Amino acid sequence: MQLFEGKLANMKSRGGRIVLIIVGVVALVIGVVFAGQGANLIPGSSMTGDRMWLYIGLILAVVGIVLMVLGLRRPARGHTP
Repeated sequence: MQLFEGKLANMKSRGGRIVLIIVGVVALVIGVVFAGQGANLIPGSSMTGDRMWLYIGLILAVVGIVLMVLGLRRPARGHTP
C-alpha cells in the first residue's frame, strides 16, 4: 500500500500532472481515430466498419478524458508541489 501512496503522491507533482495530461491527450486522439474507423467514418483500414473498434475507441477516449481531468485538477489547498 505504501508503494501505491508514493506513486499517487508523484502524480500530484507538477511533472506527474503534465504526464497525465500528455498520456490523456494521446489516448483521446487514438480513441477518436479508432472510434471513427469503427463507425466507418475514416476509411482505408482493416478496422473500418468493424464495431469492435468503435467500442474500443470510445472506451479509450473516455480513459483519456479521465486522465486529462486528473492531470488538470488543482492540488488541494495548502499542498505545495
